[in-house]
Amino acid sequence: MITSTTIELPAPDGGTRRVELAEPARLTTASAPPSSRIVYSAAHVVADPLRSSAGSPTLIDWEATLRIRHRLWDLGLGVAESMDTAQRGTGLSCASALELGKRTLAESRSRGGGAVLVGISTDQLNTGPHTLGEITDAYLEQLSDIQDAGGSVVLMASRHLARAAGPPEDYLRVYDAVLSAATRPVVLHWLGDMFDPALTGYWGSRSPADASETVLSLISTHRSRIAGIKLSLLDEALERAFRRRLPQGVRMFTGDDYHYVDLIAGDEHGHSDALLGAFAAVPRFASASFLRLDEGDVDGYRALLGPTQALSRLVFEAPTRYYKVGVAWVSYLTGWQDHFRMVAGFETGRSLLHLAEVFEAANRIGLFPDPDFSAARAAAYFRGHGL
Repeated sequence: MITSTTIELPAPDGGTRRVELAEPARLTTASAPPSSRIVYSAAHVVADPLRSSAGSPTLIDWEATLRIRHRLWDLGLGVAESMDTAQRGTGLSCASALELGKRTLAESRSRGGGAVLVGISTDQLNTGPHTLGEITDAYLEQLSDIQDAGGSVVLMASRHLARAAGPPEDYLRVYDAVLSAATRPVVLHWLGDMFDPALTGYWGSRSPADASETVLSLISTHRSRIAGIKLSLLDEALERAFRRRLPQGVRMFTGDDYHYVDLIAGDEHGHSDALLGAFAAVPRFASASFLRLDEGDVDGYRALLGPTQALSRLVFEAPTRYYKVGVAWVSYLTGWQDHFRMVAGFETGRSLLHLAEVFEAANRIGLFPDPDFSAARAAAYFRGHGL
């Protein structure tokens, strides 16, 4: 039930709690990419609401999905495509991920530009097990597909490789072959097991310190073929230490959705660029904050982006792999998409109480451009569940 100023949200005791609707944040957004940082938003997909279900193959509303990419480009943000934010490995099939990457690259060309990186993996393989040679060939096939389409890639972590590999040398063997075949500099991706438990012990060790040595060795060997690395370990101190050891010209793209404000701002030793799923939930705040950072106004950057971090931590709370639900929920509440259904019924991975908390946290920072519209959508959704 809503009025012009409040909404009643589900409460843990089974009742409701009344929340006052906040005024929209006053944001001056950019239309061109930032000059001070390289910024990508890992974008989600919009499901076909009539046909998507837990038992169905990947069913995407292509028009709505690509419209979100244009909105991100319009805010000066790059698009990181076909990655875990797009439900890769949690509903998005390999064939659909490839089609998504190619369609986004074509959309970028149709508008005369718009930064795009496309994730590649080994998910055309069945669950396996598979040999290291088969895994290498799977990577090379996807690399060729995206490079032939004119795209640059994020070399995503592979569940198949995590299962098949033993010592660090196994990882280096596979990555050496793939990087040697790259015709454009790639972005590596180290994804922690909080995002995907199947990646536990990636790089041949459960110790982040030991794994870091393996990755840094790989980067040193293939320095000219690596544009950067996206670190998604939710460990601010580790990222800072790793960043300081990167060779000149190799960028750190933070994937830390808990600590991105400080990591991007940087310190006397350098800064991180951004490749974040969180920016799919707060794209206008990201755009406005980088406009301030470009002007050298670090305090202004922090004032705009800082409040979004509490929302991001809620969206990415454990089990972290369900963060995509919060991204799609915010997209629905702000009118960036017309429904709240996800590929493979993934929206059921979060409770209604969690959705209410996300609404409240987003409202608190003035995220909704039209609070009454967003409140009406939330109220209708909860009412549809008998609340």
